[in-house]
Amino acid sequence: MIQAKNLSKHFGAQDLFDNVSFQLGSRERVGLVGRNGSGKSTLFKLILGELSADSGEISIPKGYRLGALEQHIHFTKPSVLEECVQVLNPEDFLEHEAEKILFGLGFSDEDLQKDPKSFSGGYQIRINLTKVLLQAPNLLLLDEPTNYLDIVSMRWLKAFLKNFPGEIMLITHDREFMDDVVTHTMGLHRQQLKKIKGDTSKFYEQILQEEEMYEKTRENLDKKRKEMEAFVERFKAKASKAAQAQSRMKALEKMSSMDKLADVESLGFRFRFVECPGKQIAETKHLSFSYDGDKHNALFHQLSIPINREDRIGIIGKNGKGKSTLLNVIAGILDPIEGKVSFHPSVQIGHFGQTNINRLNMENTIAEEIQEENSSLTISGVRNICGTMMFEGDLAKKKIKVLSGGERARVLLGKILAKPANLLLLDEPTNHLDMESIESLTEEIGNFPGAVVIVTHSEIMLRNLATKLVIFHNGNAEIFNGTYDEFLEKIGWESEESKPNKVHRKKLTEKEIKQRRAEIAIERAKQTKNFREEIEVCENEITKNENLLERITAELEKAAIAQDAAKLNDYTHAVGKLNQLIENLFEKLSNANENLDFVNKKYDKELEQL
Repeated sequence: MIQAKNLSKHFGAQDLFDNVSFQLGSRERVGLVGRNGSGKSTLFKLILGELSADSGEISIPKGYRLGALEQHIHFTKPSVLEECVQVLNPEDFLEHEAEKILFGLGFSDEDLQKDPKSFSGGYQIRINLTKVLLQAPNLLLLDEPTNYLDIVSMRWLKAFLKNFPGEIMLITHDREFMDDVVTHTMGLHRQQLKKIKGDTSKFYEQILQEEEMYEKTRENLDKKRKEMEAFVERFKAKASKAAQAQSRMKALEKMSSMDKLADVESLGFRFRFVECPGKQIAETKHLSFSYDGDKHNALFHQLSIPINREDRIGIIGKNGKGKSTLLNVIAGILDPIEGKVSFHPSVQIGHFGQTNINRLNMENTIAEEIQEENSSLTISGVRNICGTMMFEGDLAKKKIKVLSGGERARVLLGKILAKPANLLLLDEPTNHLDMESIESLTEEIGNFPGAVVIVTHSEIMLRNLATKLVIFHNGNAEIFNGTYDEFLEKIGWESEESKPNKVHRKKLTEKEIKQRRAEIAIERAKQTKNFREEIEVCENEITKNENLLERITAELEKAAIAQDAAKLNDYTHAVGKLNQLIENLFEKLSNANENLDFVNKKYDKELEQL
């Protein structure tokens, strides 16, 4: 168990947190949340001993091993496998454990013998992640482990962490990933630390309730103070009331004061929409692309995608398969080797991608970069967008060249907000945003009246937005006309996860099989709980509303016989609304039953494999 008491940390004039305490219990998986810059990564560094607290202490039991995801790259071995297994104890050398983790994180059998330095930065971070997972520490400290993972690897890591036998502290901007893994949520908010049992929704609900209660108490206190001040002012010179006025003055002096809660900075997204009269806003026809011009090396070929004016198209697949490339071809940054992209004459594109971030003018200020996107914007309009992206006041005068990668990404988002558009092309727009900002962005994309084509590894974003998908698998890309959940049910990622024969599956003992069955039962109950509750609620609501419909229909018939026009009109409207409500409830019930069936089949399959 780790205990932290009265920790305080500040950098210059910025107070990150003050006098905070917490403890980490056995087998707890804790999600650490808070706005960007609130001190989450700093807290990790304090636990690891890489930074010192200004005050307070952290107690770590003797022999308790910490493991953290290292962002620094330093490889010493000639192959990926050798680099990873060097962290294992030679006495219990478990090469197959390293292979299992590497395969889960997206490496192929051939990759294991390659030089680790030959891989991209994202895959090098995965090698570091493998090394820390192999060491099986008592406490895993993972700071944004999903940043360089595709959906398949994220799903594998999620399952791994849920079965991890020790403790975990996790920082991630992916709310769904965190909620699926954690047992507790701990948050840095207003320089204080709060820990609760449950997921992020429960945490933020509790914060909201506490702040609403604080504000009500403060308002009541202010009201009482003003009433007492008014009484004293009115009666202090009146002899008959002087004693009471004096008493109230003393009470006022003793009365505590409560400061109004300061507004918490947040990104506010408002895209500028320009109307497009056409039903189809763009289309790719028989599109093929290869970086060397060779058809045989094409990342995708003969791809035809109609993009209608209200489409929400998610592009999904493993990293390195061509998702960002396809978006750049649609945007006209790359030329296809075959086929073409055609647009409606009224199309206006807003494009967020790594290529665009690299094309920002390093000598421009933030305000100048926003202004260049839309010359019709007033100075006030530019300043508003800068403020929305958290570059308020003089911060808008900072030059692009001094900004961090995350800040430059915010500038690019600001440029897209400045430009009127009816087609948004978004490549991983959430990478440098915190949870609250991601939710705000997701909501605004959902409200955008135009078309959206998005590359994202966020499953919650895909579930909330995508109505059709472009799937990169089996060496090509193809259209799936359905939601992300429908894709998981009908196709799923399993076809992409064929593991090399080199992985040796350990035969379980009877005791281990019994234990795993019990674990599966607990997991199944947890995963199906919400669906079962939703089914029960829907069934009860349907019964209640059908009974009400029966009674109103009877009244409608009476009103028709009595030729009571007013009642006839009211009852007809009521019947229409009830029928619509019941239809919606049946749809929700059907979806919940399908989801429950899908989850149950998954666990039935796991049980069969034991």
